[in-house]
Amino acid sequence: MTEADLKIERLRKRPEFLAAAKGASQAKGAVVVQALRRADGDALVRVGFTATRKIGGAVVRNRAKRRLREAARAILPLHARPGFDYVFIARGGTAQRPWARLLDDVKSALLSLAAT
Repeated sequence: MTEADLKIERLRKRPEFLAAAKGASQAKGAVVVQALRRADGDALVRVGFTATRKIGGAVVRNRAKRRLREAARAILPLHARPGFDYVFIARGGTAQRPWARLLDDVKSALLSLAAT
């Protein structure tokens, strides 16, 4: 499957996020990535983003999630595995992390999850 064939959809409902939390998880730098293989046989990749109030107010949380969405948009087509759900969780330094390091964090977390 090429990167052009990879279909990516957003997770939006709480039960989908809770299900992904039961899968494998990898923390790298400013991001935690959770991955769960779905048993539905569909090659679709689903992705969700979250940031808790621990990392800051609404402005900081929204900025962190925007940065994670852009990082995922750049990295997922290259490193996501078909048939998986991914949840990206912002950590304390996500909003301030240099862009290249944030991309590296996301990439290394996805590669570590793929190896498991």
